Amino acid sequence: MPATSSSVGSGAAGAAIFADSDSRKYRYFEPKGQRATHYEDMTVDVQPDPERYLIQNWIISFADGKGAYVKQNTAAQSSNWHAFRAPDQEWERTHYQRQSKIETMVQSVINNARKSGAPKTFDKAWVKILQTQLGAWKHAEFGLGTSLMQAQRYGYTQMINNATLTNSSYKLRLAQDITLYLAEIGMDLPGWDDELGKRAWLDDKNWQGTREAVETIMGATDYLEQYFAINIVFEPLVGEVFRSGFLMQIAAANHDFITPAVISAAEADYERNLANTIDLIHMLANDEKHGAANRKLFQGWVKKHGALADKAAIGLQPIWSMPHSKPVAFTDVRAKSEERIGQILGELGLKR
Repeated sequence: MPATSSSVGSGAAGAAIFADSDSRKYRYFEPKGQRATHYEDMTVDVQPDPERYLIQNWIISFADGKGAYVKQNTAAQSSNWHAFRAPDQEWERTHYQRQSKIETMVQSVINNARKSGAPKTFDKAWVKILQTQLGAWKHAEFGLGTSLMQAQRYGYTQMINNATLTNSSYKLRLAQDITLYLAEIGMDLPGWDDELGKRAWLDDKNWQGTREAVETIMGATDYLEQYFAINIVFEPLVGEVFRSGFLMQIAAANHDFITPAVISAAEADYERNLANTIDLIHMLANDEKHGAANRKLFQGWVKKHGALADKAAIGLQPIWSMPHSKPVAFTDVRAKSEERIGQILGELGLKR
């Protein structure tokens, strides 16, 4: 392993040998491939670490003596937190570009639909479902996004924090998209009530399981538990069940071709977030020194949040009976979600 400024006790030029120390690239890390990607150049070692190059220790510490970032913010352990690279390779510029494209698409769909009078052709029962059920779901997305926004502060490396924060941004964007979408089509539909979704989230028994699952994640003090619970457990058992298994499949049968387009970006978002999460958890689950302890920890998270997610999904079952046209049954959607989480956990060497 190359010497670092910390190991030789000096930050002077030439005191230690780093990757590319004999070149003009000034790169102090080993890239995942033969050459560093733009993502790696913009992300790796942006966040300081006294164990690597911050020989004077943390410049700023909290009153209790803890530095700006500590490994104890999660119960999981790693032999090298800096080894993680997000598969989507998203950093600031690429993230803003993708979000901008999605927002442009969503707004274009809504504007064109309203110009053609599409909302007025919705089945009347479906209109009530959008107000109430989709209106409630935006609170779940907002809660998960808020949880991830809080979690990203505590990740030990910039690569982990980037992946967590972009995940948060996607969730908050979707909550905003749903809010604006419902407000806009509501202007074309008489008797529209923007408050139905909020009341359902707070009081409707169908939603209390989902609310409990989301608020439990929000209340977790381990940032990696929050990240794990959302992408490994909640999303396949509840998120995809409602978004893809209900909205995406049933909307068109009730004369609504707008909602699937508005929601569709969230499914692509999740695939990216899931890939990032699986890579990080797989790295920790197979750590040479801490793998066994990490797997035991993760299995506990599966049990805890899996029970809450099951309760949430079952609580939402009555929603499938509300539309006039019911092209898909809840039992089929639920079976697919069980298969999905089984595949995800299988990649990580975990059990349902």
